[in-house]
Amino acid sequence: MSLPAVARPSTVVFDLGGVLLDWDPRYLYRRLLPEHEVDRFLEEIGFHAWNREQDAGRGWAAAVEELAGRHPHRRELIEAYPHRHDEALAGEVSGSVALLDELAEGGTRLLALTNWSAETFPAARRRFAFLDRFEGIVVSGQERVAKPDEAIFEVLLERYSLDPRATVFVDDAPTNVDAARRLGFIGLLFTDAARLRADLTRLGLLG
Repeated sequence: MSLPAVARPSTVVFDLGGVLLDWDPRYLYRRLLPEHEVDRFLEEIGFHAWNREQDAGRGWAAAVEELAGRHPHRRELIEAYPHRHDEALAGEVSGSVALLDELAEGGTRLLALTNWSAETFPAARRRFAFLDRFEGIVVSGQERVAKPDEAIFEVLLERYSLDPRATVFVDDAPTNVDAARRLGFIGLLFTDAARLRADLTRLGLLG
């Protein structure tokens, strides 16, 4: 798909999980369950819908009690996720942080917009030093609204006085990219660092 013809953008907004950070709850649960049981467990408890509620601001204590009440035989596994969240983060996505460095060196304004629990994000912030390169990070759990709700994009636009037409938004979820495009952002769907490099080069942000 061809990119829109625009003047050189001034700002790039990154999603974090799946773009810059390799996050997957399977990394944790493979330590707690046999490999062949992990996906079945995540589907059984409706992990992703449950986790999204914390991304949108619900606290983990209430979340654990609610889900464990429905799956009492899984309580210990459910409790493990917020307590051992760090183990669901394998590290940086290969090649992506290097692109962040190049953009910073070229003077591009850098921001982040992430769906993340307000309770677990501070630990990730301390662990990954590259997060300090962002001028600002909008965290859904702190705002109590998560992508793809357009309200969180409006928070980003207002807080940092952005012109969406001059702002690139990078995310690995098509629904989030579509929401950004509806608001006028230059939306890029992340698949890997090589493709992102090509897209950013086409927009004049990398040489």
